[in-house]
This record gives sequence, C-alpha cells and structure tokens, in this order.
Amino acid sequence: MGLLRRLIRTRTEPKIRVRVLIRGRIGTGWHDIDRTFRLAPGATLAELLPLADRAGVPLTSAIAESPHLRDTLMINGERYPLESNRDRPLEDGDEIYLLAPVAGGSGTTWAPDSFEARLERVLNREIEGCDRLTGIARLSGGASQETYRLEVETPGGPRALALRRSPGGKAEEAKAVERSAPGLRIEAKLMQVARENGIPGPQVFYVLEPADQLGAGFVMEWLDGIALGARIVRSPDLAGTRPKLARQCGEILGRMHTIDLEGHGLDRDLARLSAVDFIEQTRGRYEALETPQPMIDFTARWLTENVPDSPDRTLVHNDFRNGNLMVDKTGVIAVLDWEIAHIGDPMRDLGWICTNSWRYGAGPELPVGGFGTYEDLFAGYEATSAKAVDLKRVQYWEVFGSFWWAVSTLGITQHYRTGLDPSVERVTIGRRTTECQVDCVNLLIPGPVELVGAPDQLPDPDMPRLEELVGATRDFLHGQVREETTGRTRFHALVAGNALDIVYRDLHFGAEHRRREHERLRGLLHTDGSLLELRWKLVHAIRDDRIALDDVRLHDHLRATVVNQIAIDQPKYSGFKTAAARRS
Repeated sequence: MGLLRRLIRTRTEPKIRVRVLIRGRIGTGWHDIDRTFRLAPGATLAELLPLADRAGVPLTSAIAESPHLRDTLMINGERYPLESNRDRPLEDGDEIYLLAPVAGGSGTTWAPDSFEARLERVLNREIEGCDRLTGIARLSGGASQETYRLEVETPGGPRALALRRSPGGKAEEAKAVERSAPGLRIEAKLMQVARENGIPGPQVFYVLEPADQLGAGFVMEWLDGIALGARIVRSPDLAGTRPKLARQCGEILGRMHTIDLEGHGLDRDLARLSAVDFIEQTRGRYEALETPQPMIDFTARWLTENVPDSPDRTLVHNDFRNGNLMVDKTGVIAVLDWEIAHIGDPMRDLGWICTNSWRYGAGPELPVGGFGTYEDLFAGYEATSAKAVDLKRVQYWEVFGSFWWAVSTLGITQHYRTGLDPSVERVTIGRRTTECQVDCVNLLIPGPVELVGAPDQLPDPDMPRLEELVGATRDFLHGQVREETTGRTRFHALVAGNALDIVYRDLHFGAEHRRREHERLRGLLHTDGSLLELRWKLVHAIRDDRIALDDVRLHDHLRATVVNQIAIDQPKYSGFKTAAARRS
C-alpha cells in the first residue's frame, strides 16, 4: 500500500512544464533537441540540469563544452546567465534555449558564400573589435521582420548583437512611405533619432547596403530584458517595477512627440495619416471580407461622425503598447518595432497603449498596458512634453484601437480560408473579434444585458451525444496531447482544445442565443428573413445612415448580441466580465 500511495501521489501532484531547446553546433557535436520536462512547482534551474542529463538531454555537457553558453543561456527569449540564475524558480511554460550557430560550423568554417559568411564579413568590417561571427540564432519569424541574436568574438571576449532584417532577406521596396510603412532603413533612422532625444532603445551600429547581399535590415545592440506583454503584467520579478511603468511610458511619449521632424528630416521620410485615413483603410479591409458584423459597422460610423480636431502633428510610433516595450527591474529600457511610424495625432499613441487587448487580462483599474493608471501615464506625458493631454482624443483612439483589432483578427482568419496559412491558430483567432467588439460595447454603449442560460437538457438523443464527443476530444487535447508534445505541436494542441471549448459552449448556448438575436432583428427592422439576411439588412442600414446611432433599441440589440457571443467565444476575457457585471 505504501508504494501504491506514493505512485498515486506522484501522478496527482501538480507539475509545471519546462521546455528545453538545444540547436546547432556545440563543442564538436551537432544538436537538435526539443524536450519538455515536468517538474515540481518551485523547481530551479540548478535542479533541472541533472534531470535533463538523466533524460539524455546534454544540457550540462553542452554548457561545459561551449563555456560562452553559460552567459548566453536564454529563458523565454531573455538572457539569464547560468551562474547568477541557478536558484531561479522555473514557471509553467518556461522555454530554455541554448544559442548556437544555425548552420555548419562557426567563425572560420562558414560556407564561403553562405548567409553567415556574408554577415561575418559585414560585421568584421563595420563593428569595431569584431574578429569573427561565432553564433547566430533566429529568434522570431512571420510576415513582419526577422530577428537574430548574433554572437561575435572580440579581444575583450564574446559579445552579443542583434540583426533585424526583411523576411527572407528581400530588398527594400520602393516608395514605402506611400504605403505608410517607412521600411527598415527609416526604422533604423527612427531608432537613432529616438535615442538622441532620450527615448530608450538599442544603439544601431550599421544599416545594410545592397552590396552586402543580405537584404534590407540593420545590426544593433543586444539588450537583455523582458518583452513579452503577459510576462510584464504577471512576472513576480517585476512586482516592484510595474507601478512606475505607466509614468515612464508617458515620459517617453512626451519626448517622442516633441522631436523636431524637420530638423531630423523625418518630415520627408514618413507618411502623414489622419484619423479619417485610418478609418477608411480599416473599414475597407473589413468590407472586403464580406462578413456582417453590425457592431463593427456601428463603431466605424461612430468613429467617422466623431473625428476630433487634432491640431498637433507629431511623430507617432503607431504601435506603442505592452508587447513592444522591453522592461527590466529598472523600468522601460527599449521601445521596439518602429516599422509603422508616421506623422499624425500624438494622442493615437496614448490611446493605443490603453486599448484593452494589450492589458493581458488585467482589469479596468490598470488600463495602461495592464500595469498602470491613466493618471500616471498623463502626468508623465505632460511633464516631458509641456502639453496637456486631450482626454477626449485619447478615448477616441482607444475606441479606434479595438475597432482596428476587431477587423484585423477577422483578416487573419481569412488567411486560413484562402489557404495562405491553413493552421488551427489562424482559423481560431477570428473568434477574438468579439473580444474587441465587447470592448467597443463597453466604451460606446454600456448598459444592462441579459445572458442566455444553458438548457436543462440538450435536444440530442444520440449516444454518445455531440457534447460528449466534443468534450472528450477537447479533454484529450488539453491533457494527453499537450503533455506528450512540444513546440508548435503542443501550442496548436492548446489552440485546438480552445477551439473545441468554443464548440462545446455553442452546443449549450448557441441555439438560444441565435434565436433571441433573430427575434430582436425582426422587431428592430420590422421585416422577416433568415438570420444572415437580417444581419446584412442591419449592416446596410447602419452604413447608409438609415438608423440613428442613438437608437436605444439598436444599442440593446448590439449589446445583447455581442455580450452573449463572447460568452461563447471567450468568457474569461476581461471585457466580458465588465459587460456581464451590468446584467439585467
């Protein structure tokens, strides 16, 4: 019985999952390892090392064979030198990386015409003290830009750098400014100008030229810090830092918005975009999707009819938010991703960092990035800009932020439908549109709402019932599949399980929710038709100004429809909790 109790206790005690990735040439061997370990809560990095060794993952030997890895060991994309972090408690979901060359050899053994060899020649020529490139690892991918961490050897020892370049090393497209995306060369200039004006960020050392045959991009300083928005909001290590972040963000934006555009030549480099430009661009993308989402149309019309006077025209980062900031225990150490900067209304930046989507689950008491208050943000801004914050314009851009992301999530799902990206992640993210739509409800038409209750019994005589099939498959994905997979497969298992959560809730609430929506539409529009036909009729009535934006019946219908839909799509979202608190 004693052994049985121990076995039962071992299987039922809570565990955390930690992923270890070792890729590249380390010492004399080549490694490509991706393993997930289950550890007791509170386990440390030091305790992981012997466990990994016993499991055949050469974590200790890899560090011993390549001593520089002790300083470049990374956890969740941030550098954590081994010696000073042996006692660091690991958290569920941590990912540990050992950085090594991405292809064949290092330094003197790169293939003569390889990407690594061409890059090494540039670094030796342009970076003072650089003797050779010893390691390179791709840190991010996707349709935006590529980011690499570089290791170079110098007389003073190993040194880390960063490379940001266009996807696949493509050349810079002509007339980028006309597309409101200035391009990597101007992005590098923006970062240099920002540093000169007291805005924290990495130093840019060199901008790639066509003759380098590496594509568009630039080499910059490597900074150590936390850039993941959720970790900034939740990490215990930043508990003492978070209360001062909002004011720091305000101070940074105040400096940014007083940069002399003409003096730095930015007036010739950047597009000028107004609120009307943004609305038309976003509404055009939405209408091209041909999906009836009445709350999106309501918000687009509200934004159009309430465009504020914006006398100021300044540099606007345009993506200044939690997730594009790097933070350590001292506060904000870098503003990242300047790739869509433009000249426009400075209040756009203040509204965007307050948009609920970038609060990462924090409640309305911490509207600034999920870590601070409006008061601190505005106080910091006014201290460095010597200009008063226009609260009405900030709130306008906060509404626009939710409108923009509501459309963008639908556009991502369109990538699935067209075959550009047939992943479960792409098809599922479209349901996040209701998160943004409920934020628009809370900002524009707050009020009481009646939530649909689950029926006592689902009208399904089959055995097993549909809900049982869906529930069992969902539990399998959330349980065994997640435990026994790693990397992207494990992540997609999580997303697939979440997708089945939506189906499961829809089986319980969806039919009654749609029945009530249909009934409300008949009364609101004084006509009949299918649910889809009536949704389109309401959309066109809103677009054509045939229904007033202050119509109380319209507000009641939109609020009930959106809030009950997000109860199916994502009931844990903070915006749903805010709306449901006002239930009838």
